[in-house]
Amino acid sequence: MTVEQNVLQQSAAQKHQQTFLNQLREITGINDTQILQQALKDSNGNLELAVAFLTAKNAKTPQQEETTYYQTALPGNDRYISVGSQADTSVIDLTGDDKDDLQRAIALSLAESNRAFRETGITDEEQAISRVLEASIAENKACLKRTPTEVWRDSRNPYDRKRQDKTPVGLKNVGNTCWFSAVIQSLFNLLEFRRLVLNYKPPSNAQDLPRNQKEHRNLPFMRELRYLFALLVGTKRKYVDPSRAVEILKDAFKSNDSQQQDVSEFTHKLLDWLEDAFQMKAEEETDEEKPKNPMVELFYGRFLAVGVLEGKKFENTEMFGQYPLQVNGFKDLHECLEAAMIEGEIESLHSENSGKSGQEHWFTELPPVLTFELSRFEFNQALGRPEKIHNKLEFPQVLYLDRYMHRNREITRIKREEIKRLKDYLTVLQQRLERYLSYGSGPKRFPLVDVLQYALEFASSKPVCTSPVDDIDASSQPTVSIPSQTLPSATEQQGAPSELPSTSPASVAAISSRSVIHKPFTQSRIPPDLPMHPAPRHITEEELSVLESCLHRWRTEIENDTRDLQESISRIHRTIELMYSDKSMIQVPYRLHAVLVHEGQANAGHYWAYIFDHHESRWMKYNDIAVTKSSWEELVRDSFGGYRNASAYCLMYINDKAQFLIQEEFNKETGQALVGIETLPPDLRDFVEEDNQRFEKELEDWDAQLAQKALQEKLLASQKLRETESSVTTAQAGEPEYLEQPSRSDFSKHLKEETIRIITKASHENEDKTPETVLQSAIKLEYSRLVKLAQEDTPPETDYRLHHVVVYFIQNQAPKKIIEKTLLEQFGDRNLSFDERCHNIMKVAQAKLEMIKPEEVNLEEYEEWHQDYKKFRETTMYLIIGLENFQRESYIDSLLFLICAYQNNKELLSKGPYRGHDEELISHYRRECLLKLNEQAAELFESGEDREVNNGLIIMNEFIVPFLPLLLVDEMEEKDILAVEDMRNRWCSYLGQEMESNLQEKLTDFLPKLLDCSTEIKGFNEPPKLPSYSTHELCERFARIMLSLSRTPADGR
Repeated sequence: MTVEQNVLQQSAAQKHQQTFLNQLREITGINDTQILQQALKDSNGNLELAVAFLTAKNAKTPQQEETTYYQTALPGNDRYISVGSQADTSVIDLTGDDKDDLQRAIALSLAESNRAFRETGITDEEQAISRVLEASIAENKACLKRTPTEVWRDSRNPYDRKRQDKTPVGLKNVGNTCWFSAVIQSLFNLLEFRRLVLNYKPPSNAQDLPRNQKEHRNLPFMRELRYLFALLVGTKRKYVDPSRAVEILKDAFKSNDSQQQDVSEFTHKLLDWLEDAFQMKAEEETDEEKPKNPMVELFYGRFLAVGVLEGKKFENTEMFGQYPLQVNGFKDLHECLEAAMIEGEIESLHSENSGKSGQEHWFTELPPVLTFELSRFEFNQALGRPEKIHNKLEFPQVLYLDRYMHRNREITRIKREEIKRLKDYLTVLQQRLERYLSYGSGPKRFPLVDVLQYALEFASSKPVCTSPVDDIDASSQPTVSIPSQTLPSATEQQGAPSELPSTSPASVAAISSRSVIHKPFTQSRIPPDLPMHPAPRHITEEELSVLESCLHRWRTEIENDTRDLQESISRIHRTIELMYSDKSMIQVPYRLHAVLVHEGQANAGHYWAYIFDHHESRWMKYNDIAVTKSSWEELVRDSFGGYRNASAYCLMYINDKAQFLIQEEFNKETGQALVGIETLPPDLRDFVEEDNQRFEKELEDWDAQLAQKALQEKLLASQKLRETESSVTTAQAGEPEYLEQPSRSDFSKHLKEETIRIITKASHENEDKTPETVLQSAIKLEYSRLVKLAQEDTPPETDYRLHHVVVYFIQNQAPKKIIEKTLLEQFGDRNLSFDERCHNIMKVAQAKLEMIKPEEVNLEEYEEWHQDYKKFRETTMYLIIGLENFQRESYIDSLLFLICAYQNNKELLSKGPYRGHDEELISHYRRECLLKLNEQAAELFESGEDREVNNGLIIMNEFIVPFLPLLLVDEMEEKDILAVEDMRNRWCSYLGQEMESNLQEKLTDFLPKLLDCSTEIKGFNEPPKLPSYSTHELCERFARIMLSLSRTPADGR
């Protein structure tokens, strides 16, 4: 059963059409949808023509349209134009009636849009949305207020906050501080930097120094940073709270208008503070005029700027820290570096001086830690605002910087000239190849090989009749839609079969006087015997032979030329790639250490870091409190850009030959590596041990609380057991039908009656009436019945797996011994003892069960199969209640049950395709439930009333945000990812609206939670409790809800 087919077709088609309407609206400023649609129709799907029509004010009155945008049916031959398939094949069916001209135009237009998407990875619509969001954020930039309220509440259970083994420690987000976590974790994982911070000692005369602003700020910050690093090293907690360090930093990353600064700016200031702090210490410890500052030695390098200014040569040596690079217009990091190292014209103060100006940068000294700032923002002239660039930019794991070193400048210049020459030649070859691949003088061009092939096919076609209008039945005779031009009647055609209708004035007058059938051409049908391809009217065998020979020869020549060009282009590309691969140019390797990623728009989003664990040789993802193992593939997907709106904004490389950066400390006496708390100086070791003791006390208190609670529950249960002990037997015998029975076979009234019926039938069919013979016969009959049910093709509302556990086992190919034992349990159930016909049969079945040896049936496997069936029934009940609540529009209740149903079902399906229910169905309603709740919360927020706003944010914080990771876990589920993007975009759009300051503050505090890309699920720990139910009730409710879904219109699903 496909729940979403119709609604997805409609939504996908509408989205494709809306893409072009958005483009027209943005370019022309016209908001009338009817005018835009008419322009799209008149332009035949061509965006440039549509703009020309609108700007010339020639748009016509829109006519009534009856279109289906996802699939356009061609009634004449039952074929479809599938937009989804066109995106991949670039082939569009343009056959059919003129009635479908509009649909085909839209199909062509959408194909162009899909080609653009394949080239950039971003649709025009997504780019437009991105620009609007960025513009809105920029307009309200000064109004955003941020408070240090906690983003995530700590779990009451301290074991949820306990560090596992040697897992790296996370940093708690204490209010829009994910940027702090990303930067600090990247620096902390540089062991040399970590050692410098941990072993930092303030100047001995710190108390006597004049307390200027820098010293008043730097010394307390260094103290808190040491404490923070010490906890990251030796804490027993899963994550630590950086609030004290952040409090000291807050003045550095907030300007006068309370706007959060760019993260790159924060990194600059952080390194400046560290440089100042270490400078004070360095000046105290040395008498040199220029004492060495370890922060400068670690992060700062030098380059030589050489060039010509106003006709005069110059050379300047400059120091640099973070090296800025532009992203726009470049495909990889080397291209960015090349552009940054070779600058073009230098602006002169004296404009009348026409001397040639320009400069080159050459690294003279590279720092051990080299950081690149990737500038992903540019000013949009049309909008008058900055916007984020989502273009893809590749970067390597090992970066060789030899080509940018001053000592290699002569070799590099030669190679650059050679690359320039190769690229110029490459351009010429590509232009030649393009002439072969796009041949023609008109607006539509085709590969020349195809043109020759089409010409050959035309020449080789055999005509069926001498005229394309011969032998056409009068009943299907079409007439053109232009009133003054019609086709002759069938009688006149017979008299002049070779004549074709003319558009000359004389012929028009003659034809107009004849009797015609006024049937619209758009409703005509092509007769099935009409040839599909046109053919030459007259061609001799000699002509055809010469033409075929020429076309074959030309086609072979073109194929050879095209292949030679493509091979030459590939060789040149390879030569350029290997230009710097010789040994002399791979002597300065820098290895990627950390990638800082931003997801979001211009001034709103979420930050996290990928950091390489050099000792374990693996990538780790640091996302606030969540630290997880990752991979290069995941890093590439999130960091290169071009996919959604996540991309790297900072790259940290380290000198691959400077092993001291990542080298561990060793005990001088034993020679063993120091780990954990052993690496800390005494004062920090005491600090961490005290904190660990506090946490251990918290764990002990929690254990004591649980033990006390368990004891109370045990006493209460014991008391209830004594009160009910006398009535257990009565309760077992007369338990109500709607309660789930404890028997494995769930011995309901219906199953009991069915078992008695089978036993009676087996007794009648056998002459031997002994209980053992009847039991064997009854088991065979029951097994045959259940096999038939398992093999029956049923509608969605009927699932025989719910009727009987053995049907479930058969469909999932359970071992025969497990099925046999389950059937024996059915016939050995004690409820059969109350029926005289079955009493002896039950006794025999029980005896056989007792005789089964452990080696005959694996009890653990047997138990596992029955537990899976129990989970299947529970999953069904979760699904039923979730769907029932969804139909009642009780979305909060529905969500909890649907999430449990999806999680259980996914676990079942991992063992086999028939272990659970339709995953797509549950996924659809889970997604719809989240979207409905998001809509409700957004409407409450839009009301502006404090109570409603708070209720809306409670819905988001308690139900939407905790469960969004469930939709992001499986990246193959594109619909789930799009749903998350839609929800996020809805809330980001509020940044562009005027609202009261308290609403802006709440929105700004809430958005980082929504934009958090963590896949850690922060939901409920216990699933909702299920009511008691019988098999009959379960099957009845399942059938009822599935039937109601099948009757639900497509729009309702």
